[in-house]
Amino acid sequence: MIRGGVGFAVVSTAAFAVWAFGEGWFAQLGGEAGMYAACCVVFILLSGLVLRPLLGWPGTLLQFYRFFFTAFLAYATAWCAGWFSLGMGAGEWLGALVGCTAFTAVMAATLNGWRMLLPSALVMFAFHSAGYFAGAHVCYSSLHSVGSELAWGALYGLGLGAGIGSAFAMMRQP
Repeated sequence: MIRGGVGFAVVSTAAFAVWAFGEGWFAQLGGEAGMYAACCVVFILLSGLVLRPLLGWPGTLLQFYRFFFTAFLAYATAWCAGWFSLGMGAGEWLGALVGCTAFTAVMAATLNGWRMLLPSALVMFAFHSAGYFAGAHVCYSSLHSVGSELAWGALYGLGLGAGIGSAFAMMRQP
């Protein structure tokens, strides 16, 4: 949990840097959807390098990327569907719930961890939500600067990474 949280905080800060430094650029090229897609690419590319060794992934780097690409894409698609359908507030909560469930479903299929799907999804949802909403609070209760956006990324990554690490550990139990 700790290794996943710290490792993913680094990855997430890099991905949030796309938003923090490129928001104006994306406004004219691809809009919000394009910016989220670029963030997703950063998450996926860096996660293989950072999370695979931290989680003790049993397979090769290519196998990890295959798993993580599928899981994170499912998470990101589900989260965006929730967010874009209901917007701030309810959409963020719905996106967190369906996104974490989608991620852990891919994890369960990959690790044959179906018996731990519900507890893993709930733990991931709890950690994810704690990090996401703590980061949002920091970002929007301050001057909403590049620094506050990067802080949101770090807190979100800490929460989501702790959730991923916990879910991974739960599903690997005999």
